Amino acid sequence: MSPSETGGKGTPIEQNFKTPGLRGAKTTTLFRAVNPELFIKPNKPVMAFGLVTISLCVGYLGYLHATKENNQEFYEAIDSEGERYMRRKTSKWD
Repeated sequence: MSPSETGGKGTPIEQNFKTPGLRGAKTTTLFRAVNPELFIKPNKPVMAFGLVTISLCVGYLGYLHATKENNQEFYEAIDSEGERYMRRKTSKWD
């Protein structure tokens, strides 16, 4: 077969080969606009930046939670004479 018979794209086998996944499927522009993650190639620097950012956010929330728990044991109380002192928090259930 000559290249003119196959449309200039190589052998007939290459011509009938489909791209795997949804990239080779016939879809509408609306479907591609609503589901871009199916058609865009992964961007590793953006993924790394997002992973680091989310990790830092979770770490910061854990830090805030840990420091908040340490400060909850005592509070400043004022007695009947007007003096301030630190008092341990107690529960009504204790």
